[in-house]
Amino acid sequence: MKITFYKYQGTGNDFIIIDNRQGFAHFTTHQINFLCNRKFGIGADGLMLLNLLNGYDFEMVYYNADGKESTMCGNGGRCLTQFAKDIGIIKEKYVFMATDGVHEALFEQNGWVALKMKDVSTIATFNNDKIVNTGSPHYVQQVENVSAKNVFADGREIRYSHAFAAEGINVNFVQPTPNGITVRTYERGVEDETLSCGTGVTACALVFSNENLHQRISIETLGGQLAVEFDKENDQHFTNIYLCGPATFVFKGEIDV
Repeated sequence: MKITFYKYQGTGNDFIIIDNRQGFAHFTTHQINFLCNRKFGIGADGLMLLNLLNGYDFEMVYYNADGKESTMCGNGGRCLTQFAKDIGIIKEKYVFMATDGVHEALFEQNGWVALKMKDVSTIATFNNDKIVNTGSPHYVQQVENVSAKNVFADGREIRYSHAFAAEGINVNFVQPTPNGITVRTYERGVEDETLSCGTGVTACALVFSNENLHQRISIETLGGQLAVEFDKENDQHFTNIYLCGPATFVFKGEIDV
Protein backbone atom coordinates (compact mmCIF):
# COMPACT_ATOMS: atom_id res chain seq x y z
CA MET A 1 0.00 0.00 0.00
CA LYS A 2 1.40 3.38 -1.01
CA ILE A 3 0.60 6.24 1.37
CA THR A 4 1.15 9.98 1.22
CA PHE A 5 2.68 11.39 4.38
CA TYR A 6 3.75 14.78 5.71
CA LYS A 7 6.66 15.49 8.03
CA TYR A 8 6.36 18.27 10.64
CA GLN A 9 8.49 19.28 13.59
CA GLY A 10 7.97 21.41 16.68
CA THR A 11 11.29 22.50 18.23
CA GLY A 12 12.90 19.33 16.88
CA ASN A 13 10.17 16.98 18.11
CA ASP A 14 9.31 15.45 14.72
CA PHE A 15 6.24 13.65 13.47
CA ILE A 16 4.84 11.76 10.50
CA ILE A 17 1.33 13.06 9.79
CA ILE A 18 -1.27 11.32 7.63
CA ASP A 19 -4.46 12.95 6.39
CA ASN A 20 -6.94 10.24 7.32
CA ARG A 21 -10.19 12.09 6.69
CA GLN A 22 -11.15 9.31 4.26
CA GLY A 23 -10.53 6.68 6.95
CA PHE A 24 -8.16 4.51 4.90
CA ALA A 25 -5.21 4.38 7.30
CA HIS A 26 -5.05 1.29 9.50
CA PHE A 27 -1.53 0.39 10.58
CA THR A 28 -0.10 -2.37 12.71
CA THR A 29 2.32 -1.66 15.54
CA HIS A 30 5.11 -3.08 13.40
CA GLN A 31 4.25 -0.81 10.45
CA ILE A 32 4.23 2.33 12.60
CA ASN A 33 7.52 1.33 14.19
CA PHE A 34 8.98 0.85 10.69
CA LEU A 35 7.73 4.23 9.45
CA CYS A 36 9.24 6.01 12.49
CA ASN A 37 12.57 4.16 12.19
CA ARG A 38 15.32 6.62 11.27
CA LYS A 39 17.41 4.00 9.46
CA PHE A 40 14.84 2.03 7.47
CA GLY A 41 11.73 4.21 7.40
CA ILE A 42 10.88 7.91 7.28
CA GLY A 43 12.12 8.67 10.77
CA ALA A 44 10.15 10.43 13.52
CA ASP A 45 9.44 10.58 17.24
CA GLY A 46 5.84 9.61 16.50
CA LEU A 47 3.06 9.24 13.94
CA MET A 48 -0.27 11.06 13.92
CA LEU A 49 -3.53 10.55 12.07
CA LEU A 50 -5.86 13.48 11.38
CA ASN A 51 -9.33 11.92 11.44
CA LEU A 52 -12.81 13.32 10.96
CA LEU A 53 -15.00 13.37 14.08
CA ASN A 54 -18.51 14.77 14.30
CA GLY A 55 -18.71 17.95 16.36
CA TYR A 56 -14.99 18.72 16.13
CA ASP A 57 -12.61 20.21 13.59
CA PHE A 58 -10.65 16.93 13.65
CA GLU A 59 -9.52 14.05 15.83
CA MET A 60 -5.88 13.52 16.79
CA VAL A 61 -4.68 9.91 17.05
CA TYR A 62 -1.07 9.65 18.21
CA TYR A 63 1.39 6.75 18.17
CA ASN A 64 4.86 6.70 19.69
CA ALA A 65 7.86 5.62 17.64
CA ASP A 66 7.57 2.12 19.16
CA GLY A 67 4.28 1.76 17.27
CA LYS A 68 1.97 1.84 20.28
CA GLU A 69 -0.89 4.31 20.64
CA SER A 70 0.12 6.80 23.28
CA THR A 71 -1.15 9.48 25.62
CA MET A 72 -1.26 13.18 24.69
CA CYS A 73 1.65 14.76 22.83
CA GLY A 74 1.77 18.55 23.18
CA ASN A 75 4.18 19.32 20.35
CA GLY A 76 2.27 16.82 18.23
CA GLY A 77 -0.99 18.65 18.89
CA ARG A 78 0.59 21.92 17.81
CA CYS A 79 1.99 20.35 14.63
CA LEU A 80 -1.35 18.73 13.80
CA THR A 81 -3.06 22.10 14.19
CA GLN A 82 -0.58 23.66 11.75
CA PHE A 83 -1.17 20.74 9.37
CA ALA A 84 -4.94 21.23 9.59
CA LYS A 85 -4.51 24.86 8.59
CA ASP A 86 -2.11 23.91 5.78
CA ILE A 87 -4.64 21.49 4.22
CA GLY A 88 -7.41 24.07 4.26
CA ILE A 89 -9.13 23.67 7.63
CA ILE A 90 -9.23 27.37 8.48
CA LYS A 91 -10.51 28.44 11.91
CA GLU A 92 -9.91 31.30 14.33
CA LYS A 93 -9.89 28.68 17.08
CA TYR A 94 -9.50 24.96 16.50
CA VAL A 95 -11.35 22.44 18.66
CA PHE A 96 -10.23 18.83 18.40
CA MET A 97 -10.42 15.56 20.28
CA ALA A 98 -7.32 13.75 21.57
CA THR A 99 -6.79 10.77 23.83
CA ASP A 100 -7.01 12.91 26.99
CA GLY A 101 -10.11 14.83 25.87
CA VAL A 102 -10.98 18.04 24.05
CA HIS A 103 -8.29 20.59 23.17
CA GLU A 104 -8.40 24.09 21.74
CA ALA A 105 -5.67 25.71 19.65
CA LEU A 106 -5.09 29.07 18.01
CA PHE A 107 -2.33 30.99 16.27
CA GLU A 108 -0.44 33.76 18.06
CA GLN A 109 0.58 36.92 16.21
CA ASN A 110 4.15 35.64 15.80
CA GLY A 111 2.89 32.51 14.02
CA TRP A 112 3.34 30.23 17.00
CA VAL A 113 0.64 27.68 17.78
CA ALA A 114 -0.87 27.99 21.25
CA LEU A 115 -2.39 24.68 22.37
CA LYS A 116 -4.66 24.54 25.39
CA MET A 117 -3.69 21.69 27.69
CA LYS A 118 -5.75 19.88 30.31
CA ASP A 119 -6.09 21.51 33.74
CA VAL A 120 -3.74 20.18 36.39
CA SER A 121 -4.96 19.66 39.95
CA THR A 122 -2.14 17.59 41.49
CA ILE A 123 1.62 17.88 41.70
CA ALA A 124 2.94 14.90 43.65
CA THR A 125 6.27 14.62 45.45
CA PHE A 126 8.45 11.54 44.95
CA ASN A 127 11.95 11.28 46.44
CA ASN A 128 12.18 15.11 46.55
CA ASP A 129 11.25 15.28 42.86
CA LYS A 130 7.85 15.97 41.32
CA ILE A 131 5.34 13.98 39.28
CA VAL A 132 2.80 15.79 37.10
CA ASN A 133 0.29 14.50 34.56
CA THR A 134 -0.24 17.05 31.76
CA GLY A 135 -1.96 14.58 29.44
CA SER A 136 1.07 12.30 29.78
CA PRO A 137 2.85 11.40 33.04
CA HIS A 138 6.06 13.29 33.79
CA TYR A 139 8.82 13.01 36.35
CA VAL A 140 10.50 16.39 37.01
CA GLN A 141 13.95 16.65 38.60
CA GLN A 142 15.95 19.84 39.16
CA VAL A 143 19.66 19.64 38.29
CA GLU A 144 22.53 22.12 38.60
CA ASN A 145 23.97 21.61 35.11
CA VAL A 146 21.43 20.22 32.65
CA SER A 147 23.83 20.42 29.71
CA ALA A 148 26.16 17.93 31.43
CA LYS A 149 23.39 15.50 32.35
CA ASN A 150 23.43 11.97 30.86
CA VAL A 151 19.75 12.11 29.96
CA PHE A 152 19.65 8.72 28.27
CA ALA A 153 21.22 6.76 31.13
CA ASP A 154 19.72 8.68 34.05
CA GLY A 155 16.31 9.07 32.43
CA ARG A 156 16.17 5.40 31.50
CA GLU A 157 17.05 4.40 35.06
CA ILE A 158 14.09 6.34 36.46
CA ARG A 159 11.71 5.31 33.65
CA TYR A 160 12.41 1.60 34.23
CA SER A 161 12.67 1.77 38.03
CA HIS A 162 10.31 -0.44 40.03
CA ALA A 163 7.89 2.40 40.75
CA PHE A 164 7.31 3.24 37.08
CA ALA A 165 8.30 0.17 35.03
CA ALA A 166 4.74 -1.10 34.46
CA GLU A 167 3.28 2.02 32.79
CA GLY A 168 6.45 3.97 32.12
CA ILE A 169 6.99 7.67 32.74
CA ASN A 170 8.66 10.53 30.89
CA VAL A 171 11.65 11.99 32.73
CA ASN A 172 12.54 15.70 32.65
CA PHE A 173 15.73 17.30 33.95
CA VAL A 174 15.36 21.02 34.62
CA GLN A 175 17.73 23.89 35.31
CA PRO A 176 16.30 27.31 36.28
CA THR A 177 17.77 30.27 34.36
CA PRO A 178 17.44 34.05 34.78
CA ASN A 179 14.88 34.09 31.94
CA GLY A 180 12.99 30.87 32.62
CA ILE A 181 14.01 27.22 32.61
CA THR A 182 16.02 24.83 30.44
CA VAL A 183 14.59 21.32 30.01
CA ARG A 184 15.88 18.03 28.62
CA THR A 185 13.58 15.01 28.39
CA TYR A 186 13.79 11.23 28.15
CA GLU A 187 10.58 10.06 26.48
CA ARG A 188 8.95 6.69 27.02
CA GLY A 189 7.86 5.08 23.75
CA VAL A 190 10.77 6.74 21.98
CA GLU A 191 13.06 5.31 24.71
CA ASP A 192 15.62 8.02 24.18
CA GLU A 193 16.16 11.72 24.67
CA THR A 194 14.13 13.88 22.29
CA LEU A 195 14.98 17.42 21.26
CA SER A 196 11.76 18.68 22.86
CA CYS A 197 8.67 17.38 24.67
CA GLY A 198 5.56 19.55 24.88
CA THR A 199 3.76 17.87 27.77
CA GLY A 200 7.15 17.68 29.51
CA VAL A 201 7.97 21.38 29.35
CA THR A 202 4.39 22.09 30.44
CA ALA A 203 4.88 19.94 33.53
CA CYS A 204 8.20 21.63 34.27
CA ALA A 205 6.75 25.13 33.90
CA LEU A 206 4.04 24.35 36.46
CA VAL A 207 6.53 22.87 38.93
CA PHE A 208 8.79 25.94 38.63
CA SER A 209 6.02 28.54 38.72
CA ASN A 210 6.16 31.46 41.12
CA GLU A 211 3.45 33.09 43.22
CA ASN A 212 1.92 35.18 40.41
CA LEU A 213 -1.65 34.30 39.48
CA HIS A 214 -1.03 34.58 35.73
CA GLN A 215 2.30 33.54 34.25
CA ARG A 216 4.12 32.91 30.98
CA ILE A 217 7.36 30.97 31.40
CA SER A 218 10.02 30.73 28.69
CA ILE A 219 11.55 27.29 28.16
CA GLU A 220 14.73 26.42 26.30
CA THR A 221 15.02 22.91 24.84
CA LEU A 222 17.65 21.33 22.63
CA GLY A 223 15.32 21.96 19.69
CA GLY A 224 14.52 25.59 20.44
CA GLN A 225 12.32 27.95 22.40
CA LEU A 226 8.84 27.28 23.82
CA ALA A 227 6.60 29.06 26.30
CA VAL A 228 3.92 27.90 28.72
CA GLU A 229 1.19 30.27 29.86
CA PHE A 230 -1.24 29.50 32.68
CA ASP A 231 -3.34 30.72 35.58
CA LYS A 232 -2.24 29.52 39.00
CA GLU A 233 -5.04 28.98 41.50
CA ASN A 234 -2.65 27.52 44.10
CA ASP A 235 0.40 25.22 44.25
CA GLN A 236 -1.73 22.25 43.18
CA HIS A 237 -4.27 23.73 40.78
CA PHE A 238 -3.54 25.26 37.36
CA THR A 239 -6.02 26.30 34.66
CA ASN A 240 -5.97 27.93 31.21
CA ILE A 241 -2.67 26.18 30.43
CA TYR A 242 -1.31 26.90 26.93
CA LEU A 243 1.74 25.34 25.32
CA CYS A 244 3.09 27.88 22.81
CA GLY A 245 5.72 27.42 20.14
CA PRO A 246 6.55 26.96 16.46
CA ALA A 247 5.21 24.13 14.30
CA THR A 248 7.02 23.70 10.99
CA PHE A 249 6.36 21.75 7.78
CA VAL A 250 9.46 19.79 6.72
CA PHE A 251 8.54 17.75 3.64
CA LYS A 252 5.88 15.64 1.93
CA GLY A 253 6.40 12.23 0.33
CA GLU A 254 5.09 8.79 -0.53
CA ILE A 255 6.15 5.44 0.88
CA ASP A 256 5.14 1.80 0.39
CA VAL A 257 3.94 0.09 3.54
